[in-house]
Amino acid sequence: MSTPPAILDLAFERVVSDLTQPVIDDVISSNVEFVCRNPQNRAGVRLLLACCLAKSHKPNLDIRKPYTEIGDLDCYSGRTYDEAYITSFINKHELPCNPTTAFLTPALRNRNIFLTPEVNLVGKPPILYKTVLSLLDDVYSGRVLAEDVLAETIRYLLIVKNEKRQRIASLLADLRTLEGGTPLSTEAIVKLIEQHLNCRNSSRLPVLIVAAAYQAASAYLGQSHLALASHNAADEQTGALGDVEIILLNEENVITSYEMKMKKVTVDDINRAIQKIRNSRQNIDNYIFITTDLIDQSVQEYALGIYEQTGGIEVVVLDCISFIRHYLHLFHRLRMVFLEAYQQLVLNESDSAVSQPLKEAFLALRQAAESSKEELEE
Repeated sequence: MSTPPAILDLAFERVVSDLTQPVIDDVISSNVEFVCRNPQNRAGVRLLLACCLAKSHKPNLDIRKPYTEIGDLDCYSGRTYDEAYITSFINKHELPCNPTTAFLTPALRNRNIFLTPEVNLVGKPPILYKTVLSLLDDVYSGRVLAEDVLAETIRYLLIVKNEKRQRIASLLADLRTLEGGTPLSTEAIVKLIEQHLNCRNSSRLPVLIVAAAYQAASAYLGQSHLALASHNAADEQTGALGDVEIILLNEENVITSYEMKMKKVTVDDINRAIQKIRNSRQNIDNYIFITTDLIDQSVQEYALGIYEQTGGIEVVVLDCISFIRHYLHLFHRLRMVFLEAYQQLVLNESDSAVSQPLKEAFLALRQAAESSKEELEE
């Protein structure tokens, strides 16, 4: 019996040399493509991969029963296959999937039922889950082999990955044609960042803004940021004090911690931060909230009183755009270094943290800003 990693490698080898050749017939293939390309929810494709891998590994299993709680001899743990094998496979090949298991999403966790086409998983969009359940039924009914669906899913994921990379490469090439001349002004960069923040699903961006600021000026400040935790990692899991932690160069002790909010900062937020500081082994100097929303005067005043309560730890709430505007004027000659650092951080983030449309939006916005500058110079 082949091991799950070997089965995945074989499926990959079946398709990687010629992505234009479908593995299965048009109708089922089109359903696989729909699941692989769905932009709203990437859990469906991991569910499909995990279930097809389990069935390919142990043909006696009922592919519709990915829950051991069902108790039948032909059931299995879809989550185990997902976490133990699918995660490493998609990371190895940089496939456009969620970084975490599908079986902890609201539609799939705490279940112990057959995944038949009649089941309503209450996931969004409903048609995505209906399509996945239909594909599982196709395998169960013998209309297609699990190994073939597995290979076809990998084929489409590779196609999607290549398409995304080509779009990014094209946008970057367009930017390079605009190189030279006068760099963007500080206010033009601030406007560009503000436009990007106003795009949909931009909650990760303030983290990258602060990280890019320290990355650009670390040699001047004598400080740098620690590696950023993943977008969906809670502070309790990582042991981090906040979203961005700042240390002195050549030292490990965190001196400043940033926490980002896409909503108003409240007194409760500050109290939770103080509790985290007290529970931490780090002796930080200040804890900074960066928000994209309005700042209540009462919250600012409450933060001012924390210094005396904690014996010297300063807590402050700052507006995101005001923060980056002041930074860029203070380090005016580093403004393009910051912009390049921010762009690279945005492009390097997983799609689950910064979506492909959000990455493309930044490059398009930057191109528009650069083109406008060129027109003014002519």
